[in-house]
Amino acid sequence: MKRSLYGYLILLSLIWGGSFFFIKILLPYYGPGSIALLRSTFGILAILLYMLIRRQSIRFRQIPWVPIVIVGLLQTAVPWCLIGFSETRLTSSAASVLNATTPLWTLILGVLFFGRKSNRFQWMGLGLGFLGLLVVLDIAPSKIFSSDLTGFAAMLIATFFYGLSSQLSKKYLQNVTLVETVLCTLAVGCIGSGVMAFGFEPFSLSPLLHNWTVILAFVGLGCFGSAVAYFLFYHLVQKGSAEFSTMSTYLIPVTAIIWGFLLLDEPVHFSLLAGLALILCGVFLTGGLPRKSPEIKTKGELQG
Repeated sequence: MKRSLYGYLILLSLIWGGSFFFIKILLPYYGPGSIALLRSTFGILAILLYMLIRRQSIRFRQIPWVPIVIVGLLQTAVPWCLIGFSETRLTSSAASVLNATTPLWTLILGVLFFGRKSNRFQWMGLGLGFLGLLVVLDIAPSKIFSSDLTGFAAMLIATFFYGLSSQLSKKYLQNVTLVETVLCTLAVGCIGSGVMAFGFEPFSLSPLLHNWTVILAFVGLGCFGSAVAYFLFYHLVQKGSAEFSTMSTYLIPVTAIIWGFLLLDEPVHFSLLAGLALILCGVFLTGGLPRKSPEIKTKGELQG
């Protein structure tokens, strides 16, 4: 795994760690579907501005629309709504731990249905990272299972969809550019979440038009937590692996605590450093070791 990918993984976790703060800010004003709708809308606007500056276009005829629609729904609209719903019923710690089951689903689905190879180091890395997460949050596993069952199930279904969509994008979207992938998946997410927002929630633009806190939260969540973050995420999927890219969920609670320290002057305990060390070891074991045996050189190559 290239060293630069580890940097992208950390940057992605920093962005998504801040996204949880934005969601908490927006929940008093909007329902989960409405947040997902406006989040994807702001993300699309950011990408269109980027394309305008770079003078890039979309190859509509070359895009595999069936996979892109499925990935878009399973990576954005559906899990965003489920996570937003679960955060109204779960503590932030419990939600963070359940969100970190994404790499496990990704690896299981990859082995069972996508022909992915696994080794003991990957499983050890997942286990070590999850243990580190529990240390960071100072939470006992029993507390997780005592959470609201509906919120618990909603978060697990969301992470299952994240794992599935990551494997689907790795298999079917390799020949689609990053700009096309991000724009199209967010567009699908916008349509899907729009159906949920207008069909099941009261929707009003009033908070967005009259409250600067709401506006800035959507800019952060949409432009950075969606547009920039998904550029990084799909880059990690394409150049690394689906399993490695989802390891960001182990780092997200750590970065959320860091943001709390920097922005809210919240204390940082020793458990953060100890847990972070375990998580980083888990990330290295999952993505840092070679998965394929080196190719056997031909006689001509050996002589050359």
